[in-house]
Amino acid sequence: MKPELLIAAGLLALSLSACGGADKTPQQTEAAAKKIEGDHAEQGGEHGEGEEEKAESTVIRNEIARRSGISVAPAGPGTVADEHEVQGLITPLEGHVARITARYPGPVRSLRANVGDRVSAGQTLATIDSNLSLTTYSIAAPISGVVLARNASVGEVAVEGTALFEIADLSTLWVDLHVFGADASHLRPGLPVTVMRMGEDNGVDTTLDRILPGTATASQSTVARASIKNADGLWRPGSAVRARVTVEQQPVALAVPLTALQRMDDFEVVFVREGERYSARPVKLGRRDAKRVEVLSGLKAGEQVVVEQSFLIKADIEKAGASHEH
Repeated sequence: MKPELLIAAGLLALSLSACGGADKTPQQTEAAAKKIEGDHAEQGGEHGEGEEEKAESTVIRNEIARRSGISVAPAGPGTVADEHEVQGLITPLEGHVARITARYPGPVRSLRANVGDRVSAGQTLATIDSNLSLTTYSIAAPISGVVLARNASVGEVAVEGTALFEIADLSTLWVDLHVFGADASHLRPGLPVTVMRMGEDNGVDTTLDRILPGTATASQSTVARASIKNADGLWRPGSAVRARVTVEQQPVALAVPLTALQRMDDFEVVFVREGERYSARPVKLGRRDAKRVEVLSGLKAGEQVVVEQSFLIKADIEKAGASHEH
């Protein structure tokens, strides 16, 4: 079994497993490689019967392409965003954090909430024996939210004015983005923003609410503030985040998704489908953003470009080129 063929089959097996198939054993992967080889043999070889092999193209049956997740879309006009990538911190909204203190000094009789608990407005959090009235009184949550801190223990004396609990409504959070230098002059309220966790490429979309008038003292940065919904509670105050701020959308005559690009022989290429043949097409590229890139030459509007699983086409062409060399 040729190693290149085994790799290509492994990629195909991975694609198929994403559609609900079971994990493949090494024996099943090798069997899949033989199956692909047999399928291509039935169609007269990868490049057609009696046709000279070309290292820059390959033939893949439509059914095989469909099962592998290979999809195409016509090249055409699009937009490329002028984006600024920045970093920031998640913080609670002002007015959505409550500090609960003892009204009168005295020993804590009971505590009824722990850090991380969700509580409702009016829910009893603790009872305290008052040293002044010699009666027991209750402390209730003034807002609904999550307990962020509990600074009391049963039996300890609660001192008047000292915070026993801290509660925050985290259903909506602020994202404070730190922008440096001249980039700050391009920002304004209403611009689209995508907020992402560190190490992740997908995030949530929102807009800039405001540009704060002051400067962050420690970093000497301008702070741009956006808000995000947090119904599932997965965004946590104090977490560092990345964000892409879209300053402008620029129309271009021809664009393709970044997923269409591959690199072959030091050239960036896309793969154009004609019938069941996929050909590598070197392209000259212009502006790009996080999702798409402008094509300046090498491609025409309307041509069918592979936009998903383009790496499988690259692997198949490279495998055919290696076979031809031997």
